Amino acid sequence: MRKEDKSTIIEQIAATVKEYGHFYLVDVTAMNAAATSALRAACFKAGVKLMVVKNTLLHKALESLEGDFSPLYGCLKGTTAVMFCNVANVPAKLIKDKAKDGIPALKAAYAEESFYVGADQLDALVAIKSKNEVIAEIVALLQSPAKNVISALQSGGNTLHGVLKTLGERTEA
Repeated sequence: MRKEDKSTIIEQIAATVKEYGHFYLVDVTAMNAAATSALRAACFKAGVKLMVVKNTLLHKALESLEGDFSPLYGCLKGTTAVMFCNVANVPAKLIKDKAKDGIPALKAAYAEESFYVGADQLDALVAIKSKNEVIAEIVALLQSPAKNVISALQSGGNTLHGVLKTLGERTEA
């Protein structure tokens, strides 16, 4: 491969890392063509971009970016596929669902501005809540007390109205 081609690929990888907020490094060494094709289809359906890369080119792309990605460099061995996504836990759920006998195996991940190194981190990655899930929980927590206050005011308002009506009738008579 020519040096110009390598530079172009490094720039494309770096641009993709910048475009997506999270990425996973996955070992796909032992996957056959059918399994790889099924994984690609599942990734596409889930909104995850799957890219098989040369480790050296990915290493150089990560070095060219702002930030320190050095915790991931030790994982760049063997056949590496990168799963890019905007929702941190989607690839983890996909890997957990599709993995048979540890294939594909999680090497490492960069999610929510943190590094997760090793296949044992998969459950922690699955448990990460997406931004929308956190917002939904906060809204639900905020709505609960407000609904209670509104309910109390409405029920109290009817009672107050009844008392005022009765008092009004007594003063007229």
